[in-house]
Amino acid sequence: MPDFTPSNPTALFSARRVAAVTPSDSTDLTGCRALWIGGTGNLSLKCVDDSSAVTIAIPNAGVLLPVFAARVMAATTATSIVALY
Repeated sequence: MPDFTPSNPTALFSARRVAAVTPSDSTDLTGCRALWIGGTGNLSLKCVDDSSAVTIAIPNAGVLLPVFAARVMAATTATSIVALY
Protein backbone atom coordinates (compact mmCIF):
# COMPACT_ATOMS: atom_id res chain seq x y z
CA MET A 1 0.00 0.00 0.00
CA PRO A 2 1.32 3.50 -0.86
CA ASP A 3 2.56 5.84 1.86
CA PHE A 4 -0.08 8.59 2.24
CA THR A 5 1.56 10.44 5.12
CA PRO A 6 2.22 14.20 4.99
CA SER A 7 5.97 13.49 4.80
CA ASN A 8 5.49 11.79 1.41
CA PRO A 9 5.04 14.58 -1.20
CA THR A 10 4.07 12.17 -3.99
CA ALA A 11 0.95 11.26 -1.99
CA LEU A 12 -0.64 14.55 -3.09
CA PHE A 13 -0.75 13.78 -6.79
CA SER A 14 -3.56 11.27 -6.99
CA ALA A 15 -6.84 10.79 -5.17
CA ARG A 16 -8.46 7.46 -4.45
CA ARG A 17 -11.76 9.02 -3.37
CA VAL A 18 -13.51 12.40 -3.61
CA ALA A 19 -16.41 13.88 -1.68
CA ALA A 20 -18.37 17.13 -1.74
CA VAL A 21 -17.67 19.32 1.29
CA THR A 22 -20.31 21.20 3.25
CA PRO A 23 -18.58 23.83 5.41
CA SER A 24 -19.07 23.04 9.10
CA ASP A 25 -17.37 23.97 12.37
CA SER A 26 -17.79 20.41 13.64
CA THR A 27 -17.36 18.00 10.70
CA ASP A 28 -13.88 16.53 10.28
CA LEU A 29 -12.36 15.65 6.91
CA THR A 30 -10.33 12.71 8.20
CA GLY A 31 -7.74 11.69 5.62
CA CYS A 32 -8.25 14.64 3.26
CA ARG A 33 -5.08 15.33 1.24
CA ALA A 34 -6.23 18.25 -0.92
CA LEU A 35 -9.22 20.47 -1.66
CA TRP A 36 -10.67 21.47 -5.01
CA ILE A 37 -12.39 24.86 -4.80
CA GLY A 38 -14.69 25.37 -7.76
CA GLY A 39 -16.02 28.85 -6.94
CA THR A 40 -14.51 32.09 -5.71
CA GLY A 41 -14.79 33.46 -2.19
CA ASN A 42 -13.03 32.95 1.13
CA LEU A 43 -11.98 29.52 2.35
CA SER A 44 -11.74 29.18 6.12
CA LEU A 45 -10.05 25.96 7.18
CA LYS A 46 -8.14 24.15 9.88
CA CYS A 47 -5.22 21.93 8.94
CA VAL A 48 -4.43 18.58 10.52
CA ASP A 49 -1.51 19.80 12.65
CA ASP A 50 -2.96 23.18 13.67
CA SER A 51 -5.94 23.97 15.87
CA SER A 52 -6.46 27.55 14.66
CA ALA A 53 -8.46 28.43 11.54
CA VAL A 54 -6.99 30.44 8.69
CA THR A 55 -8.87 32.21 5.90
CA ILE A 56 -7.57 32.08 2.34
CA ALA A 57 -8.97 34.26 -0.44
CA ILE A 58 -9.82 32.22 -3.54
CA PRO A 59 -9.86 34.83 -6.34
CA ASN A 60 -10.31 32.42 -9.25
CA ALA A 61 -12.55 29.41 -9.78
CA GLY A 62 -10.94 26.01 -10.10
CA VAL A 63 -8.19 26.01 -7.50
CA LEU A 64 -6.49 22.84 -6.26
CA LEU A 65 -5.19 23.45 -2.75
CA PRO A 66 -2.74 20.74 -1.61
CA VAL A 67 -3.40 20.83 2.15
CA PHE A 68 -4.12 18.16 4.73
CA ALA A 69 -7.36 19.83 5.80
CA ALA A 70 -9.02 18.80 9.05
CA ARG A 71 -12.11 21.02 8.60
CA VAL A 72 -13.62 23.54 6.23
CA MET A 73 -15.19 26.05 8.57
CA ALA A 74 -18.76 27.42 8.35
CA ALA A 75 -17.41 30.94 7.67
CA THR A 76 -16.36 29.76 4.18
CA THR A 77 -17.94 31.66 1.27
CA ALA A 78 -16.12 29.83 -1.55
CA THR A 79 -18.32 27.29 -3.34
CA SER A 80 -18.18 23.88 -4.99
CA ILE A 81 -15.59 22.45 -2.59
CA VAL A 82 -14.48 18.86 -3.04
CA ALA A 83 -12.19 16.91 -0.70
CA LEU A 84 -9.64 14.59 -2.31
CA TYR A 85 -8.68 11.52 -0.29
